Amino acid sequence: MRTETAAVEWEGGRVSAVWHHPAHGRTYLVLGHGAGGTMFTPELVKFSEALAGRGIGAVRFNFPYAEARRRAPDRQPVLEACYRVVAEQTARSADRLLVGGRSMGGRIASHLVAAGFAAAGLVFLSYPLHPPGQPDRLRDKHLYTITVPMLFLQGTRDAFARPQLLQRTLVRLPTATLHRVENADHGLRVPGRSSDEVIAELVEATVSWIEDLPR
Repeated sequence: MRTETAAVEWEGGRVSAVWHHPAHGRTYLVLGHGAGGTMFTPELVKFSEALAGRGIGAVRFNFPYAEARRRAPDRQPVLEACYRVVAEQTARSADRLLVGGRSMGGRIASHLVAAGFAAAGLVFLSYPLHPPGQPDRLRDKHLYTITVPMLFLQGTRDAFARPQLLQRTLVRLPTATLHRVENADHGLRVPGRSSDEVIAELVEATVSWIEDLPR
């Protein structure tokens, strides 16, 4: 496994990125961070490192607001433009490209794929189906236009995705797979379990799912 730090530039600016290259194989997963995090969020780093150790390359990056150390996320068109450039750059080194990320990062990836960006699949670490306490504001309409496989890694105590609403959504998504993390919150933290233990579960679920994808 080899780690490479680089900058990604486009007309909208410049952000940092880290590539986790596997020892063998050219399957890569691009991972956007959550609204309140950065590409250095510890769990995102551990997840990326562990994936590369299992033969799946991972690319994490900052959105522009995180790069500038601002708290408020950029407008969605800016987030999508940034993600697209990172994904396009990664695709040049990949035989098979997947996209996704943590919460907001995964949601932005899904909008790209819904708009036609070519990817072999989507991996969501806590998809934010609705804002906390606002289950009537579902972020699901674009998901029904996506035809590639989708993996949802969701905690059963996630305030951003009530289990019943998530299940109702997934029933309408024939390409979706759900992996529940029992008692996990939106940050995929589980009382009584270490972060490393939970990450190992997430990585195992992700690698198994990717290995079963059609070539």
